[in-house]
Amino acid sequence: MNAQQGIFALGTSEHAYLEFDLLAGVEPARLVTAVVGLVEPLSTVGGVNLVVGFRPELWAEVGDPEEVPSEAHSWVEDLVGPDGFVMPATQCDAWLWVAGGDRTAVFDNCRAVVSGLAGVAGLVRETTGWVYQHNRDLTGFVDGTENPSLLEAPQVATVPFGVPGAGSSVVLVQLWRHDSTQWDQLSEQQQERVMGRTKPDSIELPEDGMPADSHVTRTVLEVDGEELEIFRRNVAYGGVSDHGTVFVGFSSDQWRLEEMLRRMVGAGDGIRCALTRYSQPLTGGYHTVPTVEALARFAPPDQD
Repeated sequence: MNAQQGIFALGTSEHAYLEFDLLAGVEPARLVTAVVGLVEPLSTVGGVNLVVGFRPELWAEVGDPEEVPSEAHSWVEDLVGPDGFVMPATQCDAWLWVAGGDRTAVFDNCRAVVSGLAGVAGLVRETTGWVYQHNRDLTGFVDGTENPSLLEAPQVATVPFGVPGAGSSVVLVQLWRHDSTQWDQLSEQQQERVMGRTKPDSIELPEDGMPADSHVTRTVLEVDGEELEIFRRNVAYGGVSDHGTVFVGFSSDQWRLEEMLRRMVGAGDGIRCALTRYSQPLTGGYHTVPTVEALARFAPPDQD
Protein backbone atom coordinates (compact mmCIF):
# COMPACT_ATOMS: atom_id res chain seq x y z
CA MET A 1 0.00 0.00 0.00
CA ASN A 2 1.42 3.37 -1.06
CA ALA A 3 1.41 6.48 1.11
CA GLN A 4 0.37 9.81 -0.37
CA GLN A 5 3.60 11.03 -1.93
CA GLY A 6 3.11 14.68 -1.01
CA ILE A 7 3.98 13.75 2.58
CA PHE A 8 7.59 13.28 1.51
CA ALA A 9 7.81 15.92 -1.27
CA LEU A 10 10.44 18.24 0.15
CA GLY A 11 11.49 21.45 -1.56
CA THR A 12 8.15 23.20 -1.90
CA SER A 13 8.24 26.76 -0.59
CA GLU A 14 4.55 27.74 -0.59
CA HIS A 15 1.91 26.01 1.51
CA ALA A 16 -1.74 26.28 2.42
CA TYR A 17 -3.84 24.26 4.86
CA LEU A 18 -7.61 24.05 4.50
CA GLU A 19 -9.82 22.52 7.19
CA PHE A 20 -13.44 21.57 6.50
CA ASP A 21 -16.46 20.29 8.38
CA LEU A 22 -19.16 18.19 6.81
CA LEU A 23 -22.37 20.10 6.12
CA ALA A 24 -25.51 19.03 7.96
CA GLY A 25 -27.23 16.05 6.38
CA VAL A 26 -24.31 15.12 4.09
CA GLU A 27 -23.09 11.54 4.21
CA PRO A 28 -19.36 11.17 5.06
CA ALA A 29 -18.74 9.11 1.91
CA ARG A 30 -19.79 12.11 -0.20
CA LEU A 31 -17.09 14.22 1.43
CA VAL A 32 -14.44 11.58 0.80
CA THR A 33 -15.53 11.19 -2.83
CA ALA A 34 -15.49 14.95 -3.37
CA VAL A 35 -12.02 15.28 -1.83
CA VAL A 36 -10.62 12.37 -3.82
CA GLY A 37 -12.01 13.94 -7.00
CA LEU A 38 -9.63 16.84 -6.42
CA VAL A 39 -6.46 14.88 -5.73
CA GLU A 40 -5.64 13.69 -9.24
CA PRO A 41 -6.27 16.88 -11.25
CA LEU A 42 -4.64 19.20 -8.71
CA SER A 43 -1.59 16.99 -8.20
CA THR A 44 -0.96 16.24 -11.87
CA VAL A 45 -2.01 19.26 -13.93
CA GLY A 46 -2.52 21.80 -11.16
CA GLY A 47 1.17 22.04 -10.40
CA VAL A 48 0.88 21.33 -6.67
CA ASN A 49 1.06 18.46 -4.21
CA LEU A 50 -2.21 17.71 -2.44
CA VAL A 51 -2.25 15.65 0.76
CA VAL A 52 -5.61 14.84 2.33
CA GLY A 53 -6.61 13.57 5.75
CA PHE A 54 -9.91 12.84 7.45
CA ARG A 55 -11.19 12.86 11.00
CA PRO A 56 -10.29 9.34 12.15
CA GLU A 57 -13.85 8.34 13.03
CA LEU A 58 -15.14 9.61 9.68
CA TRP A 59 -12.58 7.57 7.78
CA ALA A 60 -13.34 4.53 9.96
CA GLU A 61 -17.01 4.85 9.01
CA VAL A 62 -16.41 4.82 5.25
CA GLY A 63 -13.11 2.95 4.84
CA ASP A 64 -12.48 -0.76 4.68
CA PRO A 65 -11.53 -2.02 8.18
CA GLU A 66 -8.15 -3.09 6.82
CA GLU A 67 -7.51 0.53 5.75
CA VAL A 68 -8.17 2.08 9.16
CA PRO A 69 -5.38 2.58 11.74
CA SER A 70 -6.74 0.84 14.81
CA GLU A 71 -5.83 3.47 17.42
CA ALA A 72 -6.42 6.71 15.51
CA HIS A 73 -9.00 9.02 17.09
CA SER A 74 -10.07 12.65 17.13
CA TRP A 75 -8.80 15.30 19.51
CA VAL A 76 -12.02 16.22 21.27
CA GLU A 77 -10.94 17.67 24.63
CA ASP A 78 -8.43 20.41 25.38
CA LEU A 79 -5.14 19.16 26.81
CA VAL A 80 -4.57 21.00 30.10
CA GLY A 81 -1.31 20.88 32.01
CA PRO A 82 -1.00 20.88 35.81
CA ASP A 83 -0.32 24.64 35.79
CA GLY A 84 -3.36 25.38 33.62
CA PHE A 85 -1.53 25.70 30.29
CA VAL A 86 -3.96 24.70 27.52
CA MET A 87 -3.50 23.05 24.15
CA PRO A 88 -6.89 23.50 22.47
CA ALA A 89 -8.76 20.80 20.56
CA THR A 90 -10.16 22.17 17.28
CA GLN A 91 -10.85 18.93 15.41
CA CYS A 92 -12.30 19.17 11.88
CA ASP A 93 -13.65 16.54 9.49
CA ALA A 94 -11.15 17.00 6.67
CA TRP A 95 -7.69 18.52 6.29
CA LEU A 96 -6.19 19.36 2.90
CA TRP A 97 -2.60 20.47 2.48
CA VAL A 98 -1.72 22.22 -0.78
CA ALA A 99 1.99 22.75 -1.45
CA GLY A 100 3.94 24.03 -4.42
CA GLY A 101 6.82 26.18 -5.56
CA ASP A 102 4.64 29.04 -6.72
CA ARG A 103 2.25 31.12 -4.63
CA THR A 104 -0.10 31.67 -7.56
CA ALA A 105 -0.51 27.93 -8.16
CA VAL A 106 -1.19 27.28 -4.48
CA PHE A 107 -3.73 30.10 -4.31
CA ASP A 108 -5.58 29.07 -7.47
CA ASN A 109 -5.69 25.42 -6.45
CA CYS A 110 -6.98 26.29 -2.99
CA ARG A 111 -9.85 28.14 -4.65
CA ALA A 112 -10.49 25.01 -6.70
CA VAL A 113 -10.60 22.94 -3.50
CA VAL A 114 -13.13 25.23 -1.83
CA SER A 115 -15.25 25.29 -4.99
CA GLY A 116 -15.01 21.53 -5.42
CA LEU A 117 -16.29 20.88 -1.89
CA ALA A 118 -19.11 23.43 -2.00
CA GLY A 119 -22.38 21.82 -1.00
CA VAL A 120 -20.57 19.01 0.81
CA ALA A 121 -18.32 20.68 3.38
CA GLY A 122 -17.75 24.17 4.71
CA LEU A 123 -14.35 25.81 5.13
CA VAL A 124 -13.60 26.21 8.84
CA ARG A 125 -10.00 27.42 8.76
CA GLU A 126 -7.46 28.51 6.16
CA THR A 127 -3.76 28.95 6.93
CA THR A 128 -1.09 30.20 4.55
CA GLY A 129 2.48 29.06 5.16
CA TRP A 130 5.93 29.38 3.67
CA VAL A 131 9.45 28.08 4.19
CA TYR A 132 11.54 30.49 6.26
CA GLN A 133 15.31 30.68 5.66
CA HIS A 134 15.34 27.25 4.03
CA ASN A 135 15.07 25.13 7.19
CA ARG A 136 14.43 27.39 10.17
CA ASP A 137 11.33 28.47 12.03
CA LEU A 138 10.58 32.01 13.15
CA THR A 139 12.55 31.55 16.37
CA GLY A 140 15.65 31.43 14.16
CA PHE A 141 16.43 27.80 15.04
CA VAL A 142 16.65 24.92 12.58
CA ASP A 143 13.32 23.09 12.49
CA GLY A 144 13.19 19.34 11.97
CA THR A 145 16.74 18.51 13.03
CA GLU A 146 15.49 15.21 14.45
CA ASN A 147 13.69 14.29 11.21
CA PRO A 148 14.57 10.92 9.69
CA SER A 149 16.10 10.85 6.22
CA LEU A 150 13.78 10.39 3.25
CA LEU A 151 14.93 6.77 3.07
CA GLU A 152 13.79 6.20 6.65
CA ALA A 153 10.81 8.56 6.73
CA PRO A 154 8.21 6.14 5.32
CA GLN A 155 8.90 3.69 8.16
CA VAL A 156 8.45 6.48 10.70
CA ALA A 157 5.46 8.22 9.11
CA THR A 158 3.31 5.29 7.97
CA VAL A 159 1.60 2.32 9.59
CA PRO A 160 3.70 -0.84 9.06
CA PHE A 161 2.57 -3.66 6.81
CA GLY A 162 0.64 -6.51 8.35
CA VAL A 163 -1.63 -4.40 10.56
CA PRO A 164 -4.83 -2.43 9.87
CA GLY A 165 -4.19 0.82 8.08
CA ALA A 166 -0.88 -0.33 6.58
CA GLY A 167 0.68 2.44 4.51
CA SER A 168 -1.55 5.16 5.93
CA SER A 169 -0.44 7.79 8.42
CA VAL A 170 -1.66 9.70 11.44
CA VAL A 171 -0.98 13.44 11.25
CA LEU A 172 -1.07 15.99 14.06
CA VAL A 173 -1.68 19.57 12.93
CA GLN A 174 -1.35 22.59 15.20
CA LEU A 175 -0.88 26.33 14.80
CA TRP A 176 1.61 27.83 17.27
CA ARG A 177 1.63 31.62 17.61
CA HIS A 178 5.04 33.01 18.58
CA ASP A 179 5.59 35.83 21.03
CA SER A 180 8.55 37.17 19.10
CA THR A 181 8.86 40.29 21.23
CA GLN A 182 9.51 38.28 24.39
CA TRP A 183 11.63 35.72 22.53
CA ASP A 184 13.91 38.35 21.01
CA GLN A 185 14.61 39.78 24.46
CA LEU A 186 16.41 36.57 25.41
CA SER A 187 20.12 36.22 24.77
CA GLU A 188 21.23 33.57 22.30
CA GLN A 189 22.45 31.41 25.19
CA GLN A 190 19.07 31.70 26.92
CA GLN A 191 17.29 30.76 23.71
CA GLU A 192 19.56 27.74 23.34
CA ARG A 193 18.66 26.55 26.83
CA VAL A 194 14.97 26.84 25.96
CA MET A 195 15.48 24.79 22.82
CA GLY A 196 18.17 22.41 24.02
CA ARG A 197 20.21 23.07 20.88
CA THR A 198 22.74 25.58 19.63
CA LYS A 199 21.25 28.24 17.37
CA PRO A 200 23.82 28.53 14.55
CA ASP A 201 24.36 24.83 13.85
CA SER A 202 21.61 22.98 15.77
CA ILE A 203 23.91 20.83 17.88
CA GLU A 204 22.21 19.26 20.90
CA LEU A 205 23.47 20.61 24.22
CA PRO A 206 25.61 18.24 26.30
CA GLU A 207 23.73 16.08 28.76
CA ASP A 208 25.12 17.87 31.80
CA GLY A 209 24.02 21.21 30.36
CA MET A 210 20.57 20.20 29.09
CA PRO A 211 17.73 21.82 31.10
CA ALA A 212 14.96 19.47 32.21
CA ASP A 213 12.38 21.75 30.61
CA SER A 214 14.16 22.24 27.27
CA HIS A 215 12.18 21.56 24.11
CA VAL A 216 14.52 18.70 23.23
CA THR A 217 14.10 17.07 26.64
CA ARG A 218 10.32 17.31 26.55
CA THR A 219 9.77 16.16 22.94
CA VAL A 220 12.33 13.41 22.38
CA LEU A 221 10.61 10.14 23.29
CA GLU A 222 12.45 6.96 24.21
CA VAL A 223 10.87 3.61 25.00
CA ASP A 224 13.14 0.75 26.11
CA GLY A 225 16.14 2.71 24.89
CA GLU A 226 14.70 3.31 21.41
CA GLU A 227 13.86 6.81 20.23
CA LEU A 228 10.37 7.06 18.74
CA GLU A 229 10.60 9.47 15.82
CA ILE A 230 8.01 11.41 13.87
CA PHE A 231 8.29 13.08 10.45
CA ARG A 232 7.81 16.85 10.65
CA ARG A 233 6.79 19.08 7.74
CA ASN A 234 6.56 22.36 9.65
CA VAL A 235 6.51 25.79 8.01
CA ALA A 236 6.07 29.41 9.10
CA TYR A 237 2.77 31.24 8.84
CA GLY A 238 1.40 34.75 9.28
CA GLY A 239 2.69 38.29 8.94
CA VAL A 240 4.91 40.67 10.84
CA SER A 241 2.43 41.38 13.65
CA ASP A 242 0.97 37.87 14.04
CA HIS A 243 2.96 34.81 13.09
CA GLY A 244 4.21 31.41 14.16
CA THR A 245 4.65 27.81 13.14
CA VAL A 246 2.35 25.34 11.45
CA PHE A 247 3.26 22.07 13.13
CA VAL A 248 2.59 19.11 10.84
CA GLY A 249 3.78 15.82 12.29
CA PHE A 250 3.26 12.44 10.58
CA SER A 251 3.54 9.21 12.53
CA SER A 252 2.95 5.48 12.23
CA ASP A 253 0.93 5.64 15.45
CA GLN A 254 -0.92 8.31 17.38
CA TRP A 255 0.43 7.46 20.81
CA ARG A 256 3.83 9.03 20.27
CA LEU A 257 2.26 12.28 19.06
CA GLU A 258 -0.06 12.43 22.06
CA GLU A 259 2.75 11.56 24.47
CA MET A 260 4.91 14.33 23.04
CA LEU A 261 2.14 16.85 23.74
CA ARG A 262 1.50 15.45 27.22
CA ARG A 263 5.17 15.84 28.05
CA MET A 264 5.17 19.40 26.70
CA VAL A 265 2.35 20.48 29.04
CA GLY A 266 4.02 18.73 31.97
CA ALA A 267 1.51 15.92 32.45
CA GLY A 268 2.89 13.37 34.90
CA ASP A 269 5.92 15.21 36.25
CA GLY A 270 4.82 18.85 36.19
CA ILE A 271 7.75 19.97 34.00
CA ARG A 272 6.37 22.11 31.20
CA CYS A 273 8.29 22.68 27.96
CA ALA A 274 10.11 26.01 28.19
CA LEU A 275 9.23 26.86 24.59
CA THR A 276 5.56 27.11 25.56
CA ARG A 277 6.48 30.25 27.50
CA TYR A 278 7.07 31.96 24.14
CA SER A 279 4.73 30.09 21.80
CA GLN A 280 1.00 29.48 22.22
CA PRO A 281 -0.97 26.69 20.50
CA LEU A 282 -4.13 27.97 18.81
CA THR A 283 -5.46 24.80 17.18
CA GLY A 284 -5.08 21.03 17.36
CA GLY A 285 -6.43 18.02 15.53
CA TYR A 286 -5.52 14.50 14.37
CA HIS A 287 -6.33 13.09 10.96
CA THR A 288 -5.96 9.77 9.23
CA VAL A 289 -4.08 10.17 5.95
CA PRO A 290 -5.22 7.18 3.84
CA THR A 291 -3.12 5.35 1.27
CA VAL A 292 -3.37 6.06 -2.44
CA GLU A 293 -5.11 2.72 -2.98
CA ALA A 294 -7.69 3.41 -0.27
CA LEU A 295 -8.47 6.80 -1.78
CA ALA A 296 -8.74 5.35 -5.27
CA ARG A 297 -11.79 3.32 -4.26
CA PHE A 298 -13.66 6.64 -3.90
CA ALA A 299 -12.55 8.15 -7.20
CA PRO A 300 -15.41 9.46 -9.35
CA PRO A 301 -16.11 7.23 -12.39
CA ASP A 302 -14.33 9.51 -14.87
CA GLN A 303 -11.12 9.18 -12.83
CA ASP A 304 -11.02 5.38 -12.65
